[in-house]
Amino acid sequence: MTDRFALLQILADGHFHSGEVLGDRLGVTRAAIWKQLRGLESLGLNIHAVRGRGYCLAQPIEFLQTEQIRGLLAPSVRECLPLLDVFHEIDSTNTYLKTRAAQGVASGAVCLAEWQRAGRGRQGRVWVSPFGCNLYLSLLWRFAAGPASLAGLSLAVGVALVQALRDCVDADFGLKWPNDLLWRGRKLGGILVEIAGESSGPSHAIIGMGLNIRMPDDAAGEIGQPWVDLYRISREQPSRNALAAAVLNRLVAAMQAFESQGLKAFLDAWRALDVTAGKAVQLHLATETVDGHAHGIDDDGALLIRVGNDLRRYASGEISLRMTS
Repeated sequence: MTDRFALLQILADGHFHSGEVLGDRLGVTRAAIWKQLRGLESLGLNIHAVRGRGYCLAQPIEFLQTEQIRGLLAPSVRECLPLLDVFHEIDSTNTYLKTRAAQGVASGAVCLAEWQRAGRGRQGRVWVSPFGCNLYLSLLWRFAAGPASLAGLSLAVGVALVQALRDCVDADFGLKWPNDLLWRGRKLGGILVEIAGESSGPSHAIIGMGLNIRMPDDAAGEIGQPWVDLYRISREQPSRNALAAAVLNRLVAAMQAFESQGLKAFLDAWRALDVTAGKAVQLHLATETVDGHAHGIDDDGALLIRVGNDLRRYASGEISLRMTS
């Protein structure tokens, strides 16, 4: 563990610690402590310094713990996850699993991180990833069939994530095609599914997600749309380890259902969670912008938009959907 993460382990309780005590515990000078504290700002953390009291984090951190997460998994799910890696920092959890997938790691490999240096969303967007505040998780799942059979997988993942959230928080969540989790019109989380494989199979999917648990105000300034986190919804901060386990429990069940039944196993649930159906929307494509009214999804998971008298179908891709009413 690097010095700054050793320092964070001490500060994680949210209490004040003097520079002298921190220096003694880490075996460094007070000047070195000050330098490390300044370095923590790059992680998106807020640190209070009060003369005579010392330093404390603006909010405590519950570090992700591999064994704690495993202990909260259903036994049948635990057997499906041969690898569960937790990192203090990483470029992105999806990128890590892409590398491991190429190395032949088994289906069910999981990667979680406290902080992503280069977290990614759809269309190359940056996913804001402050340290120890939210949940950044990716799962590798291998399929016998080819990539074409995985159309609509992100919709199934969305249903699983809402179910996991409801296991932990009593709130009304919704989904926006193709991969956003919302609460009262504000973004709570996102999904990035990356698929690769032979046309006739086998194939694999790397399923990444970011869920806002307690976003620091300073970090939130980098988000370019209305957002929310679980703390603002419930005024309580759910356990990050418990939420990670709930997500994995639901995700594994969803992958198994998708393998056997495909998207049809999730259509009714997704449609019940659709926040745009019947509303005026604007669709941003690579070459044009389309204004119309959303009419849900078809049985293949494609978005249906009524433009005048025409009902148009749009498959997932470089498309951005916004509600205008």
